[in-house]
Amino acid sequence: MENKHYINGGWRQAASSNRFSVINPATELVIQEVNAGNKEDIDAAVKAAREAFDNGAWSGLTGVERGAYLRKIGDIITRRTEELSQLEVLDNGKPYPEAKWDIEDTAGTFYYYATLAEELDKTPSQEIAVPDERFNSSVIKQPVGVAGAIIPWNFPMLMAAWKVAPALAAGCTMVLKPSEVTPLTALALADIAHEAGLPAGVLNIVTGLGHEAGKALSEHPDVDKLAFTGSVPTGSKIMATAAHDIKNISLELGGKSPFVIFEDCDIDKAVEWIMFGIFWNQGQVCSATSRVLVAKAIYPQLLQRLIEESQKIIIGPGDKEGVLLGPLVNHQQYQKVKEAIVRGVEEGATIAAGGERPTGFDQGYYLQPTILTDIAEDSWIWQEEIFGPVVCVKPFDTEQQAIMMANNSKFGLAAAVMSKDEARCERVAKAFRAGIVWINCSQPTFVEAPWGGMKRSGIGRELGRWGLENYLETKQITRFDNNQAWSWYIKK
Repeated sequence: MENKHYINGGWRQAASSNRFSVINPATELVIQEVNAGNKEDIDAAVKAAREAFDNGAWSGLTGVERGAYLRKIGDIITRRTEELSQLEVLDNGKPYPEAKWDIEDTAGTFYYYATLAEELDKTPSQEIAVPDERFNSSVIKQPVGVAGAIIPWNFPMLMAAWKVAPALAAGCTMVLKPSEVTPLTALALADIAHEAGLPAGVLNIVTGLGHEAGKALSEHPDVDKLAFTGSVPTGSKIMATAAHDIKNISLELGGKSPFVIFEDCDIDKAVEWIMFGIFWNQGQVCSATSRVLVAKAIYPQLLQRLIEESQKIIIGPGDKEGVLLGPLVNHQQYQKVKEAIVRGVEEGATIAAGGERPTGFDQGYYLQPTILTDIAEDSWIWQEEIFGPVVCVKPFDTEQQAIMMANNSKFGLAAAVMSKDEARCERVAKAFRAGIVWINCSQPTFVEAPWGGMKRSGIGRELGRWGLENYLETKQITRFDNNQAWSWYIKK
């Protein structure tokens, strides 16, 4: 596969000899050189996807037939779980147990959408009641066409599955552009699709840089739908580009998610969920509950316990047993998070714990779990996404104040609330301006449930049946009863 892209069912020689390095974030050493795809490569991939869709090689199959391919992909991923998990650790830096869960979830995503593909056959159309008996109306769902997908580096193979599986289940064909930071499991997915016997052109994978390959994909006139997960600035550019051709888009963008902790909580449980909500995957999670609001009555005690427990987290390379916090994904992200901490301090925040490179780690993009306090509500550090193991903690007085503070954000991806009072939890959950809400927990994600946000956190929903709907168009079909009288003017 060296210097090649997966296009039209095989490995195609790249149009350009330009390449980029894939770096192991634990060692800062080059793992592999990967081709930097360009506009010509993207055009070839889109043409292959267009042909596979238009000639019915994929869109013309039944849901059961498509589901069989998806199940086979899931089976191959399951069989290769160990290899793919190790590759994800090497490429992304996350601890091995997290990588293994990601790969298992990836296989589960393909299995889930295989079932939904099969179910499409059971309800090919829906009858609609209309007031004129001479007419009969129905609604059918059809695939939107060629989908272009651009995915991030924080959950490389899982994010690919979140887009590839529902798109293929719906009958779409796809061109996938993985992040240039973590492209290796996407290339492995190409091998898996090939082994599964996926028809030529159904799934095409082009590696490359965002400003070249990503831009070419988002601008291509033969792409019917764009699906993007990543930063708000890039999402905004893709949305503007899509507007030129009025493309169907779905965007899953950033977050600055709040976690409201009330005074009746078990403090140890609250601390455990706070840490899971922000230190999982090194805090490189769009839904990370990075703004923690704590009832003033328990604020000092909870903060102290959080500091103590955060300092017990084992830091190291993801392939070392017992490690819970690996390196950040690359040098750019490491510098970005360090600069965010410095800016927070300049704005008046206090570093209650962490904030530095851990002792003994001269190589690798390692950062201690960091806790910031004394933060102004209008400060940059409280309002902007950091995407690292940095949590901002702030006290509140009343439930109403907590809700106002939680919703005072341009983001609206996720939110969490913790209390023994179930009625209060339900009340606060409904008051949050967020697409995903957790009660007495943070971050559990299920393929069956919708995923997406409000405000600048994105447009549309992934996962569940909502994820499938992203790749389906609704078509009305109305028939006239030929046994009825007809005239140029139809009288009722």
